[in-house]
Amino acid sequence: MRRAHMLRGAVVLAGALTLAACASAPPAPSSSGLPRSGVYKVGKPYQVNGVWYYPAEDYSYSETGIASWYGPGFHQKVTANGEVYDQNELTAAHKTLPMPSLVRVTNLDNGRSLVVRINDRGPYANGRIIDMSRRGAQLLGFEGTGTAKVRVQILAEESRAVAAAARQGTPAPMLAELDGPPPKAAPRGSVEVGGVARPTPAAVTRAPVPPPTTVAGDMVDGRFVPAPVVAELPVKPYEQIYVQVGAFGSQDNVTRVRARLASLGQQAQVTQTVAGRQRLQRVRVGPLASVESADAVLNQILQAGLTDAKIVVD
Repeated sequence: MRRAHMLRGAVVLAGALTLAACASAPPAPSSSGLPRSGVYKVGKPYQVNGVWYYPAEDYSYSETGIASWYGPGFHQKVTANGEVYDQNELTAAHKTLPMPSLVRVTNLDNGRSLVVRINDRGPYANGRIIDMSRRGAQLLGFEGTGTAKVRVQILAEESRAVAAAARQGTPAPMLAELDGPPPKAAPRGSVEVGGVARPTPAAVTRAPVPPPTTVAGDMVDGRFVPAPVVAELPVKPYEQIYVQVGAFGSQDNVTRVRARLASLGQQAQVTQTVAGRQRLQRVRVGPLASVESADAVLNQILQAGLTDAKIVVD
């Protein structure tokens, strides 16, 4: 019988090269007869549809953009780091973060927020920054629409802990059983492929945001699986969608990119930002009315050779 655990600690992560959510057939069981719990992977730079991706151990990662979800077609198949994908667990695919790692995903439309385990590569649809499991999409409230504006933030210390465990092939040494009953959380429930099981308001337990070094969850087949605890975070009333073509320190680059966008019939917006100690100028198109219109603008810009362009939410 599984016992609830709390994850505290530190460690490092990695990613793999496999087309997201393009899991293969289930792996053979290990010599012990138990399912594979996956390995620690970062991976080398790779290219998909003309766009380069650079996996890295980035423990300061925080990004806004559009989330999607994947489910029935990949259920029980192998993820990019060798785990078996379960659409009912809180996992996700990411293009560059280490596997496994833990991230907090916040729906910027409704404030729902939860922690998921990165164990796969993707999504490769232009403009998507994370591909959630079906259960994750349900709890964040966007299973029906298919996409959502989100913020994705890595949990650095917790991610280092699960990475260390994956490297050693053993449960994280910083995992300790709770002294009391496990924290209340939304029930897993079953997700039927044919019928859509959406969580009712009563099924989602509201919880305060956990401290930054504490995540509730279970040990399952040697993996730390985050508990389905939905927090309510404050979000701005109206988050806008933009296509950001780049952030430049050189005025010449800004002028060049604006001219290229003008040739496409797109009017650029230039705003100031700071990265570290460097002042940069962000070149964006928008705000855009919908994810669909942002997709169309992004595809046009990418086809024009501006391959660093991406959808952002601000």
